[in-house]
Amino acid sequence: MFDWNDLKYLLAVARHKSTTAASRALQVNQSTVQRRLAELERCLGQALVQRHPSGYRLTTFGEQLLPLAQQVEQSVAALTQHVETFHREVTGVVRLTCPEPLMYRITNSTLLERFRARYPGLEVEFVMSDKYLDFAKGEVDIALRSGDTQDNALVGRKVGDSLWAVYASPKYIARRGQPDRVEDLERHDWVGFDDTMPNHRATQWLQQVAPGAHVVARNNSVLGLIYSVRAGVGLAALPTALGDTEPDLVRVLGPIPELARIWRVLTTPALRRTPRVAALFDFLVDEVDALRPIITG
Repeated sequence: MFDWNDLKYLLAVARHKSTTAASRALQVNQSTVQRRLAELERCLGQALVQRHPSGYRLTTFGEQLLPLAQQVEQSVAALTQHVETFHREVTGVVRLTCPEPLMYRITNSTLLERFRARYPGLEVEFVMSDKYLDFAKGEVDIALRSGDTQDNALVGRKVGDSLWAVYASPKYIARRGQPDRVEDLERHDWVGFDDTMPNHRATQWLQQVAPGAHVVARNNSVLGLIYSVRAGVGLAALPTALGDTEPDLVRVLGPIPELARIWRVLTTPALRRTPRVAALFDFLVDEVDALRPIITG
């Protein structure tokens, strides 16, 4: 099967009667025009052009193919115009929920700039929360979540991996030392999540491996845990994407296999078909190579 993109080289040569003029029109090297035209002839099994002293002329087969190639060109132009019009006309606000530290990393990247360039009429509104917000209540349109997804009504795509480890501050280590193994954890002070997040995997993991651990402070966000650990209050399990980038934190244990999860971009089937939501959802999936280092470090 031939590459449809090669038809534009045939059209350019037919219009300009030379590969040199065709290369200028397409803004490519002359050798590229000749190579792609030769590849098209090879795939079709027929010569398309003949070289004459006055320039290139189409063969009989090339003449027969020309109006069909022009129809393809017109269809591609119409499709391109439709897509560009769609991008201009998609307007409104898309509410994206994610943990607060992730919002900072996204806004400090060039990701949103590229999204605005593609969809100038759309605005991304961040709803920051470490808790899972309810789609059914209309709180959000799209979620970036790590962890198990219990809601079968949601659709999503994997965009990365979430790794967690145990961190402490140099101040805490100087005062209390650091654990060398999981069995040492009960001897240390801990910073954990409060009662608003009883089912968080970090909370459940600590209860399983160190049920007697002394939790001296609690918070309702990962960012709150980071502040407490940096202050030397105690140890905490944190995402490596955040913990490893904090100059005042030291990874003392891990990554912890039991805490590993995947990051997903999620929404509901109904919202997935909404143009403004589909625009951001598809953009995040398309930009997964740029998004992955943002969310995983």
